Amino acid sequence: MSEQLSFVSPTANSPWGTYLSQVDRVVPYLGPLARWVETLKRPKRALIVDVPIEMDDGTIAHFEGYRVQHNMSRGPGKGGIRFHPDVTLEEVMALSAWMTIKTAAVNLPYGGAKGGIRVDPKKLSPQELEKVTRRYTSEIGIIIGPHTDIPAPDVNTNAQIMAWMMDTYSMNVGGTATGVVTGKPLHLGGSLGRVKATGRGVFVTGREAARRLGMDLRGARIAVQGFGNVGSVAAELFAEAGAKIVAVQDHTGTIVNSNGLDLAKLVPISRTDGVVGFKAGGDIVPNEDFWNTPCDILIPAALEGQLTAERAQKTTAKLVLEGANGPTVPQADDILAERGVLVVPDVICNAGGVTVSYFEWVQDFSSFFWDEDEINVRLDRIMMNALNHIWDTADKHKITLRTATYAVACERILMARQERGLYP
Repeated sequence: MSEQLSFVSPTANSPWGTYLSQVDRVVPYLGPLARWVETLKRPKRALIVDVPIEMDDGTIAHFEGYRVQHNMSRGPGKGGIRFHPDVTLEEVMALSAWMTIKTAAVNLPYGGAKGGIRVDPKKLSPQELEKVTRRYTSEIGIIIGPHTDIPAPDVNTNAQIMAWMMDTYSMNVGGTATGVVTGKPLHLGGSLGRVKATGRGVFVTGREAARRLGMDLRGARIAVQGFGNVGSVAAELFAEAGAKIVAVQDHTGTIVNSNGLDLAKLVPISRTDGVVGFKAGGDIVPNEDFWNTPCDILIPAALEGQLTAERAQKTTAKLVLEGANGPTVPQADDILAERGVLVVPDVICNAGGVTVSYFEWVQDFSSFFWDEDEINVRLDRIMMNALNHIWDTADKHKITLRTATYAVACERILMARQERGLYP
């Protein structure tokens, strides 16, 4: 008799609750493999660590950190590290589970993992940020490694933080281990194309979805929530294809221009002042108005749980591209399906980042690096093949793309679990 994990009591719309609901929906399509489905409902390993550092003023501060390895049946754990004041164990569990599904959906030889520290990095000096990163890396060093679990950047982390993590791990094991993290600076074994990979994946899958829907990207109106690395890159690529970016929202607010925002001016301003710093380029509106801005394509690329049932009723979009992880709650999913709105789910739509992370990992082991054109060709091919296979599965069973993605991914994961068997 199976029991749920005792240290988390998920609610319906919490990240872990959303993930469990998504797994439950796919069980009817798993056939004999359904006997293994409980494997997907609990993480393999969850590590909680204390991260103490000496602050610049001489005081001692403690931060709580996490690393969760959800499933490693198909390969080493893979997943980012986020630094955010709202990070919780439950959130990291859900994010690690979505990484399990994501890597299987695009058929990468990885499992799923995720990490985070409950900290506001904007309140730390560069020296304090380095101390937090290095101490956290030392604490989770007992479970990460190039062949076991490979972290990467996520919310509020970047190439510099990955360099500190790689160096700390390397010093602790007594040798340079470039493959322990991905998303590193180029001169430390990073890969060309990695910075724009997630946004590029959103564009590639969105372009194919629009083609299948008969939607012309030229003149298509696009609203983007979240204007960091993912949202801004996707917006730029859609604009290059002739689309109009009519609304953008970030942590500073929401700006709207029905004629299209000038991204060449907006992007650099947003890096320093947020999107509301671009006052001359559009109208600043209340954040909730973002969701009923007339648009054809909606790209939620911020945090999880943003597209609620109420907001799903408001949107005029015919296509939703999930640039963020878990942005749509299950009730909203149902409403969008009833309204005929196509959702390209996060676990395929934003998989460009982990795909190029895989390329980086492979290049590190071989010490042979590819040029950016080759990276992009390989990325586009993997994303297109994965989406087409999932689309065919959805058509075959007459199910949504999300359920089809889970059906494909869960079959691969549980087949690996079944074939490996249980030890001892």
